[in-house]
Amino acid sequence: MRDFLPADKARRERVLAVIRDRYRAHGFDEIETPVMEDHARLHAGIGGDNEKLAFSVLKRGLDADRIRGCADDPTALSDLGLRYDLTVPLARFYATHRAQLPAVFRAVQIGPVWRAERPQKGRYRQFVQCDIDIIGDPTGRAEVELIAASLDTLDALGLTGGSIRINDRRLLDGMLAGFGFTPDERPGVLITIDKLDKIGPAGVAAELRDRGTSASAVAAFEEFLARDRSAAASVGQDAIRAALPDGVDGAVVAELAAIADAVAATRGGDTPLTFDPFLVRGMGYYTGSIFELAHPSAGYSLGGGGRYDGMIGRFLGVEVPAVGFSIGFERIVDLVAAIGDGGGESIVLVHDRDVPAAEVAALKAGLIADGARVRLEQRPKNLKALLERASADGYTAFATVAAGASRADLDLRPLS
Repeated sequence: MRDFLPADKARRERVLAVIRDRYRAHGFDEIETPVMEDHARLHAGIGGDNEKLAFSVLKRGLDADRIRGCADDPTALSDLGLRYDLTVPLARFYATHRAQLPAVFRAVQIGPVWRAERPQKGRYRQFVQCDIDIIGDPTGRAEVELIAASLDTLDALGLTGGSIRINDRRLLDGMLAGFGFTPDERPGVLITIDKLDKIGPAGVAAELRDRGTSASAVAAFEEFLARDRSAAASVGQDAIRAALPDGVDGAVVAELAAIADAVAATRGGDTPLTFDPFLVRGMGYYTGSIFELAHPSAGYSLGGGGRYDGMIGRFLGVEVPAVGFSIGFERIVDLVAAIGDGGGESIVLVHDRDVPAAEVAALKAGLIADGARVRLEQRPKNLKALLERASADGYTAFATVAAGASRADLDLRPLS
């Protein structure tokens, strides 16, 4: 969890403003949910490993005897927890407010989430997520809208050249079934496959054997991993089938190919999608398409998402289709070049000690009325250090103010 100095905070807000602007342009409406949710909801078995990283909140009014009495069951001490993502709160929000929302609801959520991570670069215990979700549309049109909006946002931030890896959980499940993994084994197998980029095919096979999974299934999977994977597969039906074992679900393959064609149409024929048969996405609630956002300037994912048609039904009792995309703000903000604040000039008025407060206040008010951002500073002994700090804070010009000075007397000089 971090503090942000003024210049860093201003930069973050400018990046967020661009993200909000592009999402709004694509027809998404922003909502807000509480930072806490019911403990039982956050630990309903749909958040994958993130549930293990959730911060729990103690019940109010507990005394020492009650706390000692729950030593064997610490979960009895908590009825609330800090949200570890924005998807679980969105599902609860939709179930609560469905009658007031359109049949197809396009939501933006931007806010902090908390996980008990081991802090490192790009991974924090408190971080901002920027989510867009479409609830109520079971077709691939929803995926197309999400992918197009996310790539457009990346372009608007100056990060052109972004690409998206795509897969489908139904294809993954069918592939594992074809190799001979039992339904009970498959969740653990997916966890291991998700490490493929880190530990390689041999490491995946070794870990699957250590898990005690079916030996024949591991052997079949290992043989499949040995195939040539040097070229990224395009997202066309023939290419997807070539990247998968025989017997895959043709309808799902056609859905992915149609999504790729539609995204290409939104980008003038460019197809920034590749099919990755081993893309897993760690969240347990994904039921269909899954995707991850990449950029040449980063060796790690900048975001991702997928379809989670089964989640809202847990809260509502009625199945509702849903799909979402989350941009990793903390990773993206470090890659974005400086973005101007889009406003007028930022000015520092350096006044002498004897200048009446009414005079400098009037000068400041006049500049603000003209659209400038203005900071008042009393002249110090070391003017150079003051101006260097002001420049670092984003100010672009300064003027010195003596007693009796008028607006016409101001000599604005650039800060460099």
